[in-house]
Order: sequence, then C-alpha cells, then structure tokens
Amino acid sequence: MAAEIHVPELGESVADATVGRWLKQEGEPVTSGEALVELETDKINFEVEAEQDGVLESISKGEGETVNVGEVIGTIGEGNGAAPEEPEEEQPQAEQEQPQAEEVAETEEADEGSNGHREVEDGAGRASPSVRRLAQEYGLDLAEVSGSGSGGRITRDDVERLIRDQSRTAAPERTEEPERDGKAEVQPAVSEDGRAGLEERVRVSRRRQTIAQRLVESQQTAAMLTTFNEVDMSAVMELRKRRKESFQERTGARLGFMSFFTKAAIGALKAFPKVNAELQGSELVLKKYYDIGVAVSTDEGLVVPILRDADHKNFAEIEGGIADLATKAREGKLTLDDLRGGTFTITNGGIFGSLVSTPILTMPQVAILGMHKIQDRPMVVEGEVVVRPMMYLALSYDHRVIDGAEAVSFLVRIKELIEDPESLLLEG
Repeated sequence: MAAEIHVPELGESVADATVGRWLKQEGEPVTSGEALVELETDKINFEVEAEQDGVLESISKGEGETVNVGEVIGTIGEGNGAAPEEPEEEQPQAEQEQPQAEEVAETEEADEGSNGHREVEDGAGRASPSVRRLAQEYGLDLAEVSGSGSGGRITRDDVERLIRDQSRTAAPERTEEPERDGKAEVQPAVSEDGRAGLEERVRVSRRRQTIAQRLVESQQTAAMLTTFNEVDMSAVMELRKRRKESFQERTGARLGFMSFFTKAAIGALKAFPKVNAELQGSELVLKKYYDIGVAVSTDEGLVVPILRDADHKNFAEIEGGIADLATKAREGKLTLDDLRGGTFTITNGGIFGSLVSTPILTMPQVAILGMHKIQDRPMVVEGEVVVRPMMYLALSYDHRVIDGAEAVSFLVRIKELIEDPESLLLEG
C-alpha cells in the first residue's frame, strides 16, 4: 500500500515552503530515514525523509512549486525498485509478437501523416509530472527524448538538454527569413540568435528571494546613514600573537578578531543603549540583553545566526560559539532558533578583501557594525610618520532612532576599546 509523503511542520510562523530539489527520482528505491527532497523556507532548508522502505512511486510537486504544511508531495510504494523477475519477462510467443505488429501499424500510420500519438503517451509514461510540465511548456514531444534515468526514465536534465539543442538549431531558420524594408530589423535577431545557448536560467532560491526582499525593505523603511572611522590594530595583533597558542591549548578555541570586536561592541552598546534598541510604532524598545548577530556568507547567500547573551561569555566562549554557528551555516544545519532575534549585528567584509563598505541594516535592528581588511598605512604618531596596521570601521544606523553625534561617539568608543584591548576585560 502506498504511503503519502507530507510536508512536515516547518517551525513557528512558517506555513509554506518551496520545493528545492528531489534527491530521489520516481521508480528509485528508498530506505526509511533516507532524504527524499529538499524544502526551502525563508531562513533555512529542510530535508524530508522517507518513513518506510520502498520505491518512490510518484512525485506530485516539482522543483520551484510552493507547498503548505501537511500537503502531499509524493508517495512511496511497496517494493525495492529492482527490475522485474525473469518469470514476468518470459511471455508467450503470441504476446511477444504483438508489439512487433503494433510497431508495423504505427509505421504505416506515420507514412500516412499520423502524429504518432501512441509514442507521445509512451514517452510521457516515462517522465515525472514535473518533467511532463516542463516538456509541455516548451512544446516538446517526450517520445523524442532518450531517457537517461533508471529503467529508461526521462529526467529533467534530458528535457533541458533537448531544449538547448533545439534553441541552437533554430538559429539558422530565423536568419533565413526575408528582409522586409531593410536590414535594421534583421540585425538584432542575428545578434540575439548568435548568443543562443550562452545564457542559463537558474532558479533563485527561496532564501535568496527573502534576502533580496528584506534588503530592499530595510532601505525603504529606515532612514539609514553610515559613519566611518579607522582603528589601529597594533595592540590587538600584538596581544593575539603572544597569546593565541596558549589560548588555543587552554581553551581549544582559536583566538581571532571577532571576540575582540564583539566585546568592544557590547561595551559601546552599554554606553549608548539606543543603539541596542528596536523601534515599534511610536515606542522605542531598549533591550538590556545582548544577542549579537554574526553575518556568515554561504553558497545560498548571507545569513545572520545569533550569539545569545554574548555579554555573559568570555573570549573562548565567543570564539567557540561563532565558529559553531559558521559551521552550521555552511553545512545548512542552522535551526530557526539560531536565526531568530538579535539586537545588534557585526559583519566582516575584510575576510574577502573589502577595504571599506556600507553595510545594510538587519531589520528591525537599528545599527550594524562593518569590519574591513587590515592594511598597513603610514600614520602620524607623536609627530612621526610610522607604518601601522589599520582597519576602517563602518557603522550603519537608523537615523530615526540614533542621532549622528551618538553614532559617531559609539564608533569612537569601539575604536578606543580595540586600541586598548586590556580595557575590554573591564567592560566584561
């Protein structure tokens, strides 16, 4: 008896998802607990697992379709997906000859101008519903497609390959059309056809669409400004050089720059509480806890997991927590709780070589700190020109909540704490 595959609970306030990609195709054997399909939500991706052994009997929701919690997206049937046993293949002589007779009849019909309807049905029978929809969209005859899947099944790659082949062969036909009034109308078509096959359409993931929507929403909602400063990293780098080996041996965590900037940000947030706030209608919610968002780049876009109660953590706990969140983000294992909330965000474009940038707010937060590349520059210190490792800092803030003087003072406070890292112990 077939078992239905349902969309599981996706988390609080998440009602629907987008089908990412099927990890199994129709007709393939599956085992209990094996991942069948990826579902994309606004924040994280889910893998739906098989609840029993059997064969993926049908796929009712294809890639890119929106599905709701509890909706049926496929079925698992009994069996192991193996080829039929020999007794079923052995048929009486009369039955073996019958397909040959049908083939002759179809050939005769084709000679008389038949449209080969039987072949279309046979091709469609070897394709999943999503593949059939794709073929219908481009007006393809599935009987002309050679299936590369299990048992000769037609896969999405097979159909897309035929689409690309037809787009290439269509180019000469269009260039042979007669000119009407002159060559002005023909030239664009030639140029366009000459690039056939050089464009690729890639479906934008649900997460990427959400990121795009929220970035635009942030800029349209907040009165965002950015103020800049620069910080001398000499003291932090010297301290880190002296202590990083013993720190790692003692704690098991690598001493990076993020723990210093997290501690400095918390010290500045305590001094300027409106930067650790949220605007709700006509009220400003001042938050007395410090959940620091740390921007992490992944293949599907930027995510901002949250380091909870960062003010209660020491350097080792901050470094270990950030490393764990970054690993989970890149492996696609973040939970909704890892991404929920946050009072202030730190993003480090310097790891990609960025010298200076203007980070965009993570709504509904009212400020975000941007770190950048450390670069040796000549600086005047006590009347002498010396070379120092300098980093530009950027603070983007919501001017509806934070005044310019407050934003500048906040960034100066971070600069002071980083340039005197021993003071970070007092702030903690």
